[in-house]
Amino acid sequence: MTGLPDIFKAYDIRGVYPNELDPEIAYKIGRALVVYLDAQEIVVGRDMRVSSPSLSSALIDGIMDQGADVCDVGLISTDGLYFAVGKYGFDGGVMVTASHNPPEYNGFKICRSEARALSMDEGIGEIRDLVARDSFTEPSVKGAIHERDVLSAFAKHVVSLIDTSTIRPMKIAIDAGNGMGGKIVPAVFESLPIEIVPLFFELDGRFPNHLANPIEPENVEDLRKAIAEHKTDFGIAFDGDADRMFILDENGEFVGGDMITALVGKAMLDKHPGSTIVYNLICSRAVPETIEREGGKSIISRVGHSYIKATMRQHDAVFGGEHSGHFYFRDNWYADSGIIAALTVIELLSKEQGTFSSVLSPLDPYVRSGEINTEVSDQAAVLKAIEHHFADADISHLDGLTVSYDNWWFNVRGSNTQPLLRLNVEAANHELLKEKTDEALSIIKGTH
Repeated sequence: MTGLPDIFKAYDIRGVYPNELDPEIAYKIGRALVVYLDAQEIVVGRDMRVSSPSLSSALIDGIMDQGADVCDVGLISTDGLYFAVGKYGFDGGVMVTASHNPPEYNGFKICRSEARALSMDEGIGEIRDLVARDSFTEPSVKGAIHERDVLSAFAKHVVSLIDTSTIRPMKIAIDAGNGMGGKIVPAVFESLPIEIVPLFFELDGRFPNHLANPIEPENVEDLRKAIAEHKTDFGIAFDGDADRMFILDENGEFVGGDMITALVGKAMLDKHPGSTIVYNLICSRAVPETIEREGGKSIISRVGHSYIKATMRQHDAVFGGEHSGHFYFRDNWYADSGIIAALTVIELLSKEQGTFSSVLSPLDPYVRSGEINTEVSDQAAVLKAIEHHFADADISHLDGLTVSYDNWWFNVRGSNTQPLLRLNVEAANHELLKEKTDEALSIIKGTH
């Protein structure tokens, strides 16, 4: 049971297999989940990691031994698992995955009914405590298991969210990173006039080509080369469990998740005029500006899926996006889906009749630093110093500290797990960006 307290994270359960997370713990997590949800039936899916079959099997045994039935959907993407929970009315669902982490990791993403994801604030902490106590009562009857193939239904669902009659022929390079995108993409795109240049579609949890973490530049280098070699319209990269997606334009330039949020937001407002769209506070100012210009209502949220989804439900928002590549859709039980976001971008580009960069460029007049992490010993003291230094700014404490001026702004947030401050700066031009990034960093590092 080594490392038990450390595998229960803010939004999932995750650790190194088998040193931190092993079948014994997985079994107890299965039992604890049934107790916490008071569940009658839970759906379980898994990714292609080498350890996923053993963890999935142990988890399923725990669920059944605690008296609940199991629907085993086998190899699926995380958004496919969420679909199964929402579509078929299960009491909860577990996806066995460690998303973008290296191959030695594995874990569980857990949701309750209606694909409402659990977090440390709601569910994961209680499950951790139940596992630690390890005093489960024996049910009078054990649960049963049945299998269900949900891939074709999931593919039909996501394609139904776009107008397929508007899709023009395109050539798109898609890097699945040997992750679950390699199974999902062919099923979704088979009915569309899209020529796919496939990269690493073979399911392989050892990640022999590169890690399935597209936010790191080295992991999209193969995609960049494929875009140039095959002269594709753009490129898409999925993470390991295929719930997040990232885009490189026709020139191989990386497109941030916030600008994909702006593009998808524009497309959603074309289909749902006047709707509300939620974005997190790390996103570019271009996001709310695009939403408002297109006739929508923009609402800012703290970073993190639990905050985004709660805000979406509160305001009946049609769509929500994060800079990290998570995109949430009201018509998908408010769950995130990389493939729906990709299809929506394709739909928008088909209607706009331009290159990716020509469609994006008018929406994005700003330049950004990207996330800069700095180790600090006293986060609170540094944040106080920053607030004092920029006392003439418009300051928000919604999530960390956001400092805003007319032509530049930044957010600095503490890490939940490390002694780090995360800085994101946006400005009207490169010179101002460098000047203000250096100024903020000098305070964070105590060198001002």
